[in-house]
Amino acid sequence: MQRVTSADGTSIAFEQHGEGPPLILLHGGSSPEYWKPIIPRFVEDYTVIIPHRRGVGESGNSTEYSLDRGVEDVRAVIDAVDGTPILFGHSFGGLLAIETARTASVEKLVAYEPAVLVGEYREQASLASQMQARINDGNRRQAMKFYIREVMHGGDIDDLDGWLAEWPPWPDIVGLTENIARINRAIEQYHLPDSLEIDAPVLLLTGTEGPPHLRDGIRAVNEALSDSQFTEFEGVGHGGPTEAPDRVIAEVRTFIDEKKTPILEGRN
Repeated sequence: MQRVTSADGTSIAFEQHGEGPPLILLHGGSSPEYWKPIIPRFVEDYTVIIPHRRGVGESGNSTEYSLDRGVEDVRAVIDAVDGTPILFGHSFGGLLAIETARTASVEKLVAYEPAVLVGEYREQASLASQMQARINDGNRRQAMKFYIREVMHGGDIDDLDGWLAEWPPWPDIVGLTENIARINRAIEQYHLPDSLEIDAPVLLLTGTEGPPHLRDGIRAVNEALSDSQFTEFEGVGHGGPTEAPDRVIAEVRTFIDEKKTPILEGRN
């Protein structure tokens, strides 16, 4: 485990695996363990770097949190590694990757269903406050179930308990309840600009079974970018990189390995 000091003095830990050009994997609302099954797919050709989000894993914490703080943390890791990195973010990690790439030098950017809220959904979003109300009542597990129902399943699943019984992060992820509530507050405060200026090739990924509000968000991101590639995976949900790794990682490898425009599975 390596460490770097972020702009406000918080210690940010990051894992490093393999050798080659740097590839930074940014996790979403889960833990850095999310990327564990993905590391072998890149480690022979890239230095795979997995930062631990502030307040998660081996990283330090702070009383206050914002998206800007998260970007500062990622930039501190970028400054600590050799070479210009590729950023690959999932969910909230996708939003961090996008916002970081607006001001930092990156080789390429990949985002799977970045946590961007738009339109009427954003105006009415209250996930953070509803999670906090359950936390205040001592119902951390119910707060996490509420989050998972909304973010992983778009608020619609018949047997959440049955699904959770087969989901590897459960129930350990309950330990991240407060941290996840605060990142959702940061997500709800974020306004997607009309135009995103990113001086690097961008690949945006989504699945047909992802939550509708995140599928709307990634399309808005695609419209805000002047030049991006967009791929939609049939039958895949919000957990795409680990849910369907053969399909998703093959697309990512094509994009980051090749200089030419890749043949995409599906493009809008």
